[in-house]
Amino acid sequence: MNSPKTRAALVASTALLVASGAAPNVAAAPVPGHDRTSVALAWYDTTSDAIATAGSSLPQISNSRTWAISWIAAARALQHVPSEVDRKDYQDAALAAAVHRALVELVPARAPEVDAALERTLDRIPDGPAESLGVAAGEHQALEVLHDREGDGLDAASVNAPFTVPPAAPGVWQPTPPAFAPAIQNGSRFARPFLLKSGSQFRLPAPPALTSKRYQADLKEVRDFGELNSTVRTAQQTDTANFWFDSSLALWTKPIRVALAATSHQPLLKQAELVALANAALVDTQIATSDSKYTYPLWRPVTAIRTGVGETPADPSWTPLHSTPAHPDYPSGHNTYAGATEAVLTGLVGPRAAPFTLTSVTAPGVVRTYTAWHQLTLENTDARVWLGIHTRLADEAGVKLGTDVARYVLNHAQSLFQEH
Repeated sequence: MNSPKTRAALVASTALLVASGAAPNVAAAPVPGHDRTSVALAWYDTTSDAIATAGSSLPQISNSRTWAISWIAAARALQHVPSEVDRKDYQDAALAAAVHRALVELVPARAPEVDAALERTLDRIPDGPAESLGVAAGEHQALEVLHDREGDGLDAASVNAPFTVPPAAPGVWQPTPPAFAPAIQNGSRFARPFLLKSGSQFRLPAPPALTSKRYQADLKEVRDFGELNSTVRTAQQTDTANFWFDSSLALWTKPIRVALAATSHQPLLKQAELVALANAALVDTQIATSDSKYTYPLWRPVTAIRTGVGETPADPSWTPLHSTPAHPDYPSGHNTYAGATEAVLTGLVGPRAAPFTLTSVTAPGVVRTYTAWHQLTLENTDARVWLGIHTRLADEAGVKLGTDVARYVLNHAQSLFQEH
């Protein structure tokens, strides 16, 4: 175990290496038989705890950005290992140092806990060049990614840039009851993606006409199944709706961890890439979601049902099971995130998983078990209808958009991990 004096010397030498830009650049072949899942999962949990505790006041996309930056830096730091050092020791130190440095910068309120996590990791690594060079590489890559992402428009103020509400008209989004709050996430569409060429790259086609059979059928479904005191929604459907009313980021954190654990037989680099790609895809998906939402500011079901349109008569007292979030209907954000995460996990680990459980803060005491990523997407799609806050067409469009973005991210993954 490293003593405080040794640790101080290590930090000093690391700072010198980072300041000089030194980073190992000699490729080394993988060493079989080393299970690095423990360090990957430990730092996954450290990231999750830091963001869950200190990021509750931030937009979801800002927290996804923190995930992405931390793990892109980790993946870059793991690509090359000096031939003269122990590969496992070097990579464990590099991953820990990269995620640590990014989290300290992006979630400073959790610095003591993140510092302690780094200490625990480094205490298990023998003193020497593998440790010091690994830490230097991790710090260097974290600072490089942080510098590259400066001014990317994913800070809270930019994400929630003011949106001028258009004059009320059939199909046009208006603030929704009970709060009638201003629109949120309007500014995400102007942010700089990690891999997409622009937020509009996969912009959805316009939604169907309000009087079309599809829109009328979907609006009727929300009216019947999504109403607060619905007589046709079953208890099981209500449970599903309540469960998935929770934050998408929170609900998908564990499935990504399950996928990470399933890669224990793979090199640590591949594990870091999985976490990085999942979260870069989530950031780019949220940018693309905002682009389509505000290109087609479609009114929410509560506005359409209370106003009446086509074959749907006005019902001024209609109330959804849960209050409607403050942004347009098309597409459903929860479902864009579901489509993106499912596509990444399927592409990297396959469509199925060993049975795993999920809990939700919006359904206390409920534990659900899953064996395939697509099960989560299907429940997301149904839940937004049964909550009374989205049409099914918005849900299905969301899954398609997220899937398209994720496939693009997977096909262009290598450019995300090019060292600087």
